[in-house]
Amino acid sequence: MSHPHALASLEASFVDAFEAHAGLLAKNGTGPAEALPFAMAPALRRQALNRFRDLGVPSRKNEAWKYTNIPEALAAGFAVSPAAPPSDALPARWRDCLLPGLNAHVVALVNGRFSSAHSMIGDLPEGVAICGLETAATTCPDILRRHLGRYADWETESLTALNTAFARDGLFVYVPKGTVLEKPIYALHLSTTNERLFLQPRHLLVFEENAQARIVERYCGLEGEATFTNAVTEIFVGERAVVETYLVQDPGDEHSVVSTTQAYQEAASTFSTATITLDGKVVRNNLNVLPNAPHCETHLYGLFLPAGDTQVDNRTLVDHAKPDCVSNELYKGVLNDRASGVFNGKVFVRQDAQRINAFQENKTIVLNNEATMNAKPELEIYADDVKCSHGATTGQLDPEALFYLRSRGMSKRQAQGLLLHAFAGDILERISIEPLREMLDERVTRLFGG
Repeated sequence: MSHPHALASLEASFVDAFEAHAGLLAKNGTGPAEALPFAMAPALRRQALNRFRDLGVPSRKNEAWKYTNIPEALAAGFAVSPAAPPSDALPARWRDCLLPGLNAHVVALVNGRFSSAHSMIGDLPEGVAICGLETAATTCPDILRRHLGRYADWETESLTALNTAFARDGLFVYVPKGTVLEKPIYALHLSTTNERLFLQPRHLLVFEENAQARIVERYCGLEGEATFTNAVTEIFVGERAVVETYLVQDPGDEHSVVSTTQAYQEAASTFSTATITLDGKVVRNNLNVLPNAPHCETHLYGLFLPAGDTQVDNRTLVDHAKPDCVSNELYKGVLNDRASGVFNGKVFVRQDAQRINAFQENKTIVLNNEATMNAKPELEIYADDVKCSHGATTGQLDPEALFYLRSRGMSKRQAQGLLLHAFAGDILERISIEPLREMLDERVTRLFGG
């Protein structure tokens, strides 16, 4: 358990860093202060910082963080600075993070900042914008005013408040009414630094009525010191829009990530998202979806494969506010070595949200006695005409299946690999972008030796 003085020191270090860079944050790029979008305004930054100071760094005393020790992850010390520009000189291996065969609009963010030198966006349909958030503050201020800071809850979530206070750049995507983006967007989050950095990118994805798009975000660590990324993503899915997002966390085993995503859905929209965690030191994913109109579809998928001393904590919330909606959630994990996993999924059905169909399931395989898993599926229902179910299972590989495969001439490792690959296949087969699915399939095969 973290000592109170250590927590106070952590919080003070963030407050001191904010004061040291208050002038830079107030300028927010080149735009005049009066033209700043809502969530980047200096007054709101100050309010968010004060709220962070009140809430403090989340610790295990907080029920929502009881299995994830953020103060311990921060104890080694990280520099907090929004001033560092993206580097134009990256190690050559950054191209290994690209997906062979993927024809996409490629966006590169280096240490949380948009890098035009490494982005390959190409031609876009009329009205579509893909750029850095700092650029969008000048080119698309009206869109930012309508959406940025409107969905992510900085008043009750301390790390979201901290991000709101510091955020300067990140990914901005805007797809206007009726536009179908044929090629997916591939956003690479690259980290390479000579000092330990605390990064706070802010992402805004806006899809208007009848828009269609697919987005892949991939965290990819390069050479350099460890980083701690506190990322916040806000997603607006307009009426009858169809949106798929994929978050692939592959930062390297010395890098920690807290990813907070808030999606807001309007009537008859479809939002599908998959979170794939391949490695990382401490990884916490907060995924919240608000279907705030009738006839929404929401699909949440997750696959986490921690090994070594990795910790992966997935926390999801689907907040059904309106009637006649469907949500489906499936998270699967395989834990090896001394890894630990957490799944806390909640389906909340409000009183007026009748005729909701909501399904939630978590399945985890633990490969040895040192790995640990904590699962807590939840339903909180205030409507009486609903069909909701949830479940969680944690166990080892079926010994009968292993025996059967070994009796057919397979080694123990081959038999385990085949069963684990089939287990993960339930998630992989739901990925519609073929080069991404092939890359993940190859990684899973290599990891399990199947």
